[in-house]
Amino acid sequence: MNRQVQFEDLPLQRFHIRTVFSGTGGQFSDGFLLGIIGIAVSMAAVPLQLDAVWLGLLGAASLAGLFIGSIVAGPIADKYGRSKIFNYDMLIFAVISALQYFVTGPEQLLALRLLLGIVLGFDYVVSKSLVTEFAPKRYRGRLLSILAAAWAAGYVVAYLAGFLLRDLGPDSWRIMLAVSGLPALLIFPLRIGVPESPIWLIARGHHQQAQRIVEDKFGPGVVLPAVDATASKTRGTLSDLFAPAWRKNTWVGCVFYTCQVIPFFALGTFSPRVLEALNVQDKFTGGLVYNLLLLVGAIIGLMIVDRISRRKFLIGSFYLSAIGLAVLAFASLGTTGTVLAFGFFACVLAAAVNLEFVYPPELFPTHLRASGIGVAVACSRFGSAFGTFMLPITMQSMGIHTALGVCVFFLLVGGAFCHRFAPETRSQALAEIKSL
Repeated sequence: MNRQVQFEDLPLQRFHIRTVFSGTGGQFSDGFLLGIIGIAVSMAAVPLQLDAVWLGLLGAASLAGLFIGSIVAGPIADKYGRSKIFNYDMLIFAVISALQYFVTGPEQLLALRLLLGIVLGFDYVVSKSLVTEFAPKRYRGRLLSILAAAWAAGYVVAYLAGFLLRDLGPDSWRIMLAVSGLPALLIFPLRIGVPESPIWLIARGHHQQAQRIVEDKFGPGVVLPAVDATASKTRGTLSDLFAPAWRKNTWVGCVFYTCQVIPFFALGTFSPRVLEALNVQDKFTGGLVYNLLLLVGAIIGLMIVDRISRRKFLIGSFYLSAIGLAVLAFASLGTTGTVLAFGFFACVLAAAVNLEFVYPPELFPTHLRASGIGVAVACSRFGSAFGTFMLPITMQSMGIHTALGVCVFFLLVGGAFCHRFAPETRSQALAEIKSL
């Protein structure tokens, strides 16, 4: 490189692609883990003697683990760095996934699903932080959206795998659960050697190390961003996120993320049961359409995330998905109409899921980024775990239309809150992030 260029204005290079691709492993694994559980527990209900409470617990276990892992990982990653966790967590995930094959009771499966969620909670925080801090500003939305597309791909592949593996015999559910570690194992070698974030190193005062990494990966002439001297001396704690300077940013991240994922995970996890309750005869084919439209939505989101404002994308997706789900809940559509309305809801919300990867990192400064992402993810997983636990119980006691109506309510709350408070962040440099 013969001329000087700002680090966040670099042209897209091979190392950027490698970093993003290595980050997709955790997101694909998370999508697969959550996508496979609905089919797997349906098939394991008889051999493991699962009632509605156990179905809810197993569906929500990994989400609860994500809550724990993400809130713990944030301060650790802000204090000690992103790469140490990023390099090795997928290996741990693969080992725990394989152990699911050998469970003999629901208690064992619950414990393993909780551990898998904790590992993924760590990966959510470090992957989003590391990819964000390496990504050029011009391409940041699209690069982070690749993680969202990988999550959707994992979710869809899980459903397809369950669809194909369900006829292998009485232990097919064991195979479904165990193979969730395969993508993590395949991506693990790519993560070895991914260096620490230069932006984090600068924020911690390690300028020379940051410069060496940048020169090694991008060549000479790269100008690293200046970091406020006060921020570089600040350790960053969870309490800082709720101090007056940053609490509005924190609440925006928590509320948008939580209201988006409650209906997404609750309905997606139990999509075959939801379709069955809506009188769709071939619930697995209907679920397949739903999951394919999830992937279509993720791709659409990737294509438009850097073309429209973050704020308009966020607010519009809440209201559109609420309309689609309200039609599903309160109109008589027949089998085809029900599947299409459910698919429309999935497509819109899957497009908006891109913002879960792009928006939270843009709300927080470097010394609080991992902690801020961790708190936002933790809130969302607490909400989605509760929603996933309650959905089969609500369907059983109050009916599917009430359950869908509750999901519409959360989407409307998210849209109204973001309409009032969500800032625009699309053109913002990471070193220039300000509180609301």
